[in-house]
Amino acid sequence: MLKRNVMRVVSHTCSNTEIVCALGLQDALVAVDSDSDFPPGVVGRLPQLGRDLQLDVDAALALRPDLVLSSLTVPGHERIVAAFEASGVPLVVCNPQNLDDVFDDIRRIAAALGVAARGEQLVGDMQAQMPVCTPREDAPRVLVEWWPKPVIGAARRSWVHDLIERAGGRNALAECDTQTHTLVADQAPDTGIDVLAMSWCGVKVDKYRADVVLKREGWQAVNAIRERRIVAISEEFLGRPGPRLVEGYRQLRMAIEGRSFASHDSSRGQPDD
Repeated sequence: MLKRNVMRVVSHTCSNTEIVCALGLQDALVAVDSDSDFPPGVVGRLPQLGRDLQLDVDAALALRPDLVLSSLTVPGHERIVAAFEASGVPLVVCNPQNLDDVFDDIRRIAAALGVAARGEQLVGDMQAQMPVCTPREDAPRVLVEWWPKPVIGAARRSWVHDLIERAGGRNALAECDTQTHTLVADQAPDTGIDVLAMSWCGVKVDKYRADVVLKREGWQAVNAIRERRIVAISEEFLGRPGPRLVEGYRQLRMAIEGRSFASHDSSRGQPDD
């Protein structure tokens, strides 16, 4: 019997790699970017072509991919995307602004891989695991902090905004109609913050330090600081627009309901200034 040809896929960005694997098509992957680290049993056996902003496009094209999955979620990705576009290789580019966009990207990737029904099933499974908890008027205001120095948070034009509301909270930066918002250094924020979720990009969760937040100059009157309502949620669960947002939702919901707050040893590593 003839063996069915398997599509050859190069994935640029962690979220795209995780979507392919969640669709059950990990065997189609022929290379990934160096930031893709999940599932470890899959990515560990694949060529890694450089970090997202330094991806070796020529090496990717040398693998004769039938499809490249890329993204515009990080400033600077445009150069990588433009290089793939110039090559003429079939390309899917994701740039989600909200949770519905994430679901649509999963559907687009599944369709490009010839498994549209699996895409619908995956989206349905994610939605079922993230039930909508309509925020009360007095629901906690949540800041998801992408970086501590300066403080950069997830604003309204972000799938994290939708996750916070879906989990029953209110985004502390909901009035900022951007993807992210940088708060003024050493000055109390002009919005209330009842829960602060550290989700520092590029830092392993065991290196997150609550004391960095608790000692932040000018923030001592902030509710989350005063009441020590600080939680560590790995950026892999909030910053990657893919299937593992379900875990980010779960941890956000626990924090919003007051069931989970982090205590971190101040001796642990700290991100560079």
